[in-house]
Amino acid sequence: MKGRELLIGVTGGISAYKTAALVSRLVQAGAGVTVVMTASAARFVGPTTFEALTGRTVGTGLFDHPEHPLGGHVSLASRARLLCVAPATANFLAKAAHGVADDLLSTLYLAFPGPVLVAPAMNTVMWNHAAVRRNVQQLRQDGVHFVDPGDGWLSCRAQGAGRMADPETIFAAIEQQLQRL
Repeated sequence: MKGRELLIGVTGGISAYKTAALVSRLVQAGAGVTVVMTASAARFVGPTTFEALTGRTVGTGLFDHPEHPLGGHVSLASRARLLCVAPATANFLAKAAHGVADDLLSTLYLAFPGPVLVAPAMNTVMWNHAAVRRNVQQLRQDGVHFVDPGDGWLSCRAQGAGRMADPETIFAAIEQQLQRL
């Protein structure tokens, strides 16, 4: 992990709070971590949290950082070894599966040449929906690696599949991907 540059994408789900623990663990292990958040993610956890944990500016928009004159998606993609999206919402999975690039994270996904790891999180009914299943299947065929959600208590007051994997499980999956590089 030491000295490896990583990108962590955060999308708009309640489990975004778990991503703060993941980012902290990665930084403590010696990784350089840059976080990119969607607008919806910032409704759950603020960019300041991730800036404090990483010591770096959080990417939130396509055109809001003058230090990336070629575009954040190009600059960030060129220096990182791995992109992990946690949580990965149904919206992000659909954008990625269909090549939609309408924000910094979805554009970064398309510009990123290295391994991509996603940790989905959503309501059980959404996770089991045929459209989401198709998108997951497409992404797996495209070479995206998954840390599948687990079963458990969800914020919607239901129990079932859709709970984002624990930060330690995602950390281990990141380590495994980095060992392959």
